[in-house]
Amino acid sequence: MNTSASPKHTAPAARIVFGDPVHLLAFGFGAGLAPKAPGTAGSIWGVLLAFATASWMWQYELALAVFITLIGIPICGVSARKLGVHDHGGIVWDEIAGAYLIFLPIPRTWPWLIAGFVTFRILDIVKPWPIRELDHRLHGGLGIMLDDVVAALIGAVFLAMISGWLAP
Repeated sequence: MNTSASPKHTAPAARIVFGDPVHLLAFGFGAGLAPKAPGTAGSIWGVLLAFATASWMWQYELALAVFITLIGIPICGVSARKLGVHDHGGIVWDEIAGAYLIFLPIPRTWPWLIAGFVTFRILDIVKPWPIRELDHRLHGGLGIMLDDVVAALIGAVFLAMISGWLAP
């Protein structure tokens, strides 16, 4: 029986991540090096960012969300190429972006921060249709980012409806 971890779950050495600016960003400033649940560790950065920007005008938050998402495409793509593994488990920039996006239409109170975090993590882990389809069909940085962005958008609409921001 082969007990070695698959490349998707084998973390590169910290010196590789911290020694390369692309890996440093892709690995969420080290969050992706977490031995268990690196995507969850990366998502926490998105929650903290949402909390930190809660007082911003919505236009600035939206601009930041678009920036984080668009810059994530080359960051994730280049990091994956350098590692030789598509969507390495330690690449968490996509989770940071997704976790931030889900909070755009909902209140930034602790109950909603928790609800957003849990909703995003469930959608990102379970990957219901169409998220799973995107995850399997798209490659490179766009593929790494898009499934998390779609998970966040689905979660944001769901939470916005519950919060009353989007009236049914």
